[in-house]
Amino acid sequence: MNAKNAHSSSFRDPSGYVFIDNGDIKRTILPIYFKQYRALNDSGFYNTLFQNELLIPHKELSSSDEEIIIKAEKIPFITYPYEWSFNMYKEAALLTLKLQKFSLENGFSLKDASAFNITFYNGKAIFIDTLSFDFYKENTPWRAYKQFITHFFGPLVLAHYHGAQQLKLISNFIDGIPVKMISSMLPFKTKLSPTLYSNIHLLAKLEDKHNEDYEGESKEASLSKQGQLNIIKSLYDYIKKLDLKEQSEWGNYYNKTNYTDDAFIKKSDIINTWVNTIQPKSLIDVGGNDGTFVRKLNNQAKIALVCDIDNNAVDFNHKTMKLNKEQFMLPFVLDVLNPSAGIGLNNKERDSFLNRVKDFAPDVTFALAVIHHMSLSGNVPFSQSAKFFSSFSKYLIIEFPKRNDSWVQRLLNNKADFKSHFDFYSQMNFEVAYSKYFNIESKELIESSERVLYLLKAL
Repeated sequence: MNAKNAHSSSFRDPSGYVFIDNGDIKRTILPIYFKQYRALNDSGFYNTLFQNELLIPHKELSSSDEEIIIKAEKIPFITYPYEWSFNMYKEAALLTLKLQKFSLENGFSLKDASAFNITFYNGKAIFIDTLSFDFYKENTPWRAYKQFITHFFGPLVLAHYHGAQQLKLISNFIDGIPVKMISSMLPFKTKLSPTLYSNIHLLAKLEDKHNEDYEGESKEASLSKQGQLNIIKSLYDYIKKLDLKEQSEWGNYYNKTNYTDDAFIKKSDIINTWVNTIQPKSLIDVGGNDGTFVRKLNNQAKIALVCDIDNNAVDFNHKTMKLNKEQFMLPFVLDVLNPSAGIGLNNKERDSFLNRVKDFAPDVTFALAVIHHMSLSGNVPFSQSAKFFSSFSKYLIIEFPKRNDSWVQRLLNNKADFKSHFDFYSQMNFEVAYSKYFNIESKELIESSERVLYLLKAL
């Protein structure tokens, strides 16, 4: 096997690299990491993490003097930190601290603490970088401490004070939000908090004073294992209590929408009838809010992606999913008008949403109560939204609110003098545009509403 086959994000790790082999996720481990790998393997460290669903499981396929090849369990859809809701981000941060604590207790330490080492799978956060563990050296500080602050602690504190949109900063700072930037954005009163002062403001001062990163400082620093465990506990306790102060327009959308109870039930019944016919194994609900209509399905898919622009709606979905132990559900934050782009070196380290969803290839897409926002808020022509939806799914169940719908009227009235420009928004124009990409398999008016449901099949 040659490193030329390496995944585009693997170049950063000298210990080995990931590659795709006939759809399987495999990893080559290089001799520089053999000692650590065998110690982690032989001690039962890996198996303990597998059994507790903290680390993605792998199997060893081959071993030689030049390389060890392992095969990891495949995750159907990877989400990135800038697509997580606030409480998903918290869960990922707490998992990282749990892993470091467990590592220290067993003679190891995380050599990096990137938020990109974690994704969500089977209803929970899971660590996916098998080679992130190194031997613990007595009285040395945590090598990945600053990275944890810039990838996890800082973004979460910024979100607490300034809103969940701050979590998206990590897409612009793939190596972590600069600690001086985090410090400058926080209110002055945060300097009175011992946890925030020591882990953010003081860190920023050290960086400014010495004009070098914290890892450089830590090479000569000394810290006992207990001292490090105390820092981890302090960070863990602080993060666990963090919350958001912001409200949202869509967080309780289904409590204030203009559906009558009968119309709501009718909509669910129609969707269920069509889904029972399609029998999908996978689906994505674009603009799925809190996952209400996916939960109402009689025939559950093996995996259901539910994305929405609103952090609070996704957070509520995440909380409900955890409570109900709905391992098939994967909530995440996504702006359909600005889906996540490819970022990093050559824009290929982290894949775009479109590439990921095309690879995922859901059997059916839900687009319920979303087309009027795309068309009227985002000024997206029907032809463009049709092209978008047809690019990754065979079937599309889409809801069209007619012009008399109260939400449509509200959006149109917001256009003021430009309202006439949106005369194109009609059921007839919608059908003509979408017919260039889909066959209309069925359509039904949702009784007691101004909305129509369509079952479409890609041409």
